[in-house]
Amino acid sequence: MALSAPKPVSTITLLPGDGIGPEISAATVLVLEQLTNGCPNMELEFKEALIGGAAIDATGDPFPAATLESCQGSDSVLLAFIGGPKWDAVPRAQRPESGLLSMRKSMKLFANLRPAKVLPQLVDSSTLKKEVIEGVDIMVIRELVGDVYFGEPKGITTDPVTGEKTGFNNMIYSESEVERIARVAFDVAQKRRGEVCSIDKANVLDVSQLWRDTVIRVHEAEYSDVKLSHMYVDNAAMQLVRWPKQFDTIVCGNIFGDILSDEASMLVGSL
Repeated sequence: MALSAPKPVSTITLLPGDGIGPEISAATVLVLEQLTNGCPNMELEFKEALIGGAAIDATGDPFPAATLESCQGSDSVLLAFIGGPKWDAVPRAQRPESGLLSMRKSMKLFANLRPAKVLPQLVDSSTLKKEVIEGVDIMVIRELVGDVYFGEPKGITTDPVTGEKTGFNNMIYSESEVERIARVAFDVAQKRRGEVCSIDKANVLDVSQLWRDTVIRVHEAEYSDVKLSHMYVDNAAMQLVRWPKQFDTIVCGNIFGDILSDEASMLVGSL
C-alpha cells in the first residue's frame, strides 16, 4: 500500500499585540484555516508571541528576544495591532512603538506595501465624493527602516547656561537604502500600470536631493520601461485628496510614507 507524503508545514508567528489586536489575529486565523482546509499541499502551524504593550506588561520589553527568535524561525509573521493610552507615559525605549521599530530594524523589514483600492461595494465608505475616488487603485511603497525614525544622532539636550531643552532627530538616507526601495517600487509598478511617482522635498532638503538623484539613476539604468515622475510631499498630500486617480505606484521615505499612506487609506474609508 502506497503511503501519501506528509503535507509541508508552514509556520506562522502570530503577534496579536494590544487593543483590538487579539480579535484581529483570531479572525485572521479562522480565515487562513478555511482557505487551507482540504488543501493537499499546505498545513499551517501557528505560534503566538508577545509584542507591544502586552510584552511590556509581561516582560518589560516591547519586543522580547524570544519574540524575535520565533519570528526569525517562522515562514511568515502576522502582526495585528500594538499600543494604547495605558503605555503613553512609559519611557520612550519601552513604549510599544519602540518594539515595532526594533522588529523592523532587526528583521530588515525595509519595504512597506500599502494598497489603497476603492472597491465598488465600499465606495460610499469614503468621505470624499464618489466621482473623485471611484476607480482609485494606488500602491504606496514606504521605506521602513531609515529616515528620522532611525537616524543618528538623536536625542534631547539641555543648555547648561539657560536650561533650555532642544530635541533633534537626523533625517538620513544612504544611496543603498534608496536603491533597494526604488527597485521594489519599480518591480511593483511593472506588475501594475507601469508608473511610479517618487515623493520627496528636494527643493529644501539635501537628503531628499540624494533620494531623487538615486531614484533617477536606478530608473535610467534598470527600469526605463516604467514611467517615473516626482512630486514634493506637500503637493502629494494635496493631490491625493484632489485627484487620487492620477497615482499608480507611490514610493517615499519613512516619515513621508507614514503620513501619505494613512491619508491614502482614508480614500477607501478605513486604514
